[in-house]
Amino acid sequence: MDFSDEDLSRIIEMAWEDRTPFEAIDNQFGLGEPLLIGLMRRSLKPSSFKAWRKRVSARKTKHQKLRPVEVSRGYCPTQYNQR
Repeated sequence: MDFSDEDLSRIIEMAWEDRTPFEAIDNQFGLGEPLLIGLMRRSLKPSSFKAWRKRVSARKTKHQKLRPVEVSRGYCPTQYNQR
């Protein structure tokens, strides 16, 4: 798949966000988890990719089915507040 620089930046941003599940990225960009992992591997430096994999492997919020019921949004309520 070919993405614009803007879309690629947004995909990487969503992948790093703790509360954005892989399913949301798949719904918006058509990238399932295996394709997303490949894209991240190609787009990030090796050390950044390893840090990302370590981070998302330990997050229940990255998989819709594993999310606790109280996690109802894709971002923290204060994340996008104007300052």
